[in-house]
Amino acid sequence: MSRPRHPNKHIEKAIQYAEALGWTVKTPASHAWGRLFCPLRTRDGCIVSVWSTPRVPENHARHIRREVDLCPHCKAEKKEEDEGDGKKGDV
Repeated sequence: MSRPRHPNKHIEKAIQYAEALGWTVKTPASHAWGRLFCPLRTRDGCIVSVWSTPRVPENHARHIRREVDLCPHCKAEKKEEDEGDGKKGDV
């Protein structure tokens, strides 16, 4: 079963960005439209609430992207992939 689309296009794009990086979406989430969970599937993982009707949707979408980019668990996975690639540091 696929998830419902967010009614705002800016927030929907931010959710798709998070999903592309391995985040999962859970709906419904009490007062929020949904919640984003980082790829670390433990209680130590990051959680971002997605609101259905924020005052400024563009700012909320920017906040979602910023939280996804700042997640330390995603960066650790990217760093391991880069090291295993062998492309960085080769001359």
